[in-house]
Amino acid sequence: MTETLILGGTGKSGRRVASLLSARNVPVRVASRTGEQPFDWTDRTTWDLALKGVRAVYLVPLDGTTLTRPFVERAVDLGVERIVLLSGRGVDVPGYGDPTSPVGATHTDGEAAVRASGVAWTIIRPGWFAQNFSEGFFRDAVLAGEIRLPAGDGAASFVDADDIAAVAAAALTEDGHAGQVYELSGPRALTMAEAAADISAATGRTIRYVPLPAGTFIDELVAQGWTAADAQDYADVIAAIRKGLDAYLSDGVQRALGRPARDFTEFVRTTTAENAWPG
Repeated sequence: MTETLILGGTGKSGRRVASLLSARNVPVRVASRTGEQPFDWTDRTTWDLALKGVRAVYLVPLDGTTLTRPFVERAVDLGVERIVLLSGRGVDVPGYGDPTSPVGATHTDGEAAVRASGVAWTIIRPGWFAQNFSEGFFRDAVLAGEIRLPAGDGAASFVDADDIAAVAAAALTEDGHAGQVYELSGPRALTMAEAAADISAATGRTIRYVPLPAGTFIDELVAQGWTAADAQDYADVIAAIRKGLDAYLSDGVQRALGRPARDFTEFVRTTTAENAWPG
C-alpha cells in the first residue's frame, strides 16, 4: 500500500491525522523540518523526496505564502491522486478577513490550486480550534488565570481538533468525499467568558476573561516583545469573534462523519483529565 503524506505532521491536526491513519494500518509519511521525513516549505529540494511514491496528501499550508499552488502542481506531476487541504473558515465570508493579505492569499490561492489540480480533492475549513485553549494561542493565558482579548462579547463555535482529524482521515481513505468543502465547527457557540467558565468548572481553578479594546491589546503584546505589525494581525484575527462572524454553526462534521461534532464541554473535561492544565 502506498503511503499517505502528512504535512504539518507535528501540528495540532497533522499529528492527529497521522495517529488515526496508523491505527487503521494506513502507511503514513510524516513530514516536517525536523522529522524523519525532512520537509521545508521554503526549500523545494525537499519536496520531491517527501512526495516520492505517495498517493494521497494531507496538506497544511504555510501561512503567509502562496507555495500551496506550486506544491500541488508538483505533487500531481509525481503521481498524487488525492489531496485534502486544510484551509480556513471564513474564506468566502465577506468582511471576515482580508483575502488580499498574506494569510488570506494563502487560503484563497490554495483552494483555487487544489480545485484546478485535476485530482480528487477535499477542502476542510475549520473554525477556531478548541485546542487553542490547551495547546495553542490561549494556553498561557489559561494557565495564568486570565484571558485578555479584544473579543468583546462575541461568540465562537470552537471545533475539536479530533473532529478535524477524523474528517481529514475519512477524506484521505474513503470514497464519497471528492469535491467536498467541509466547513467545521462545534455544535454551539460560546463567548470567551463562557469558555473560561467551562474551564474553571472542570479544573477547579479560576479563569477570567478580560475583554480589552483592540488598542490596549496591541500595546500589551508590543510590551511583551511582539512587533507592532504582528500584534495588529493578531488583533485583526480576534476581531472576527468580536464582530460575531465566528458564532454560526457549520454541518461539516455531520456531513463527513455522520455524527455530531464534539461539544466544547466534552473537550474541556477530557483535556482536564489528561492534565493539560496543570494547577
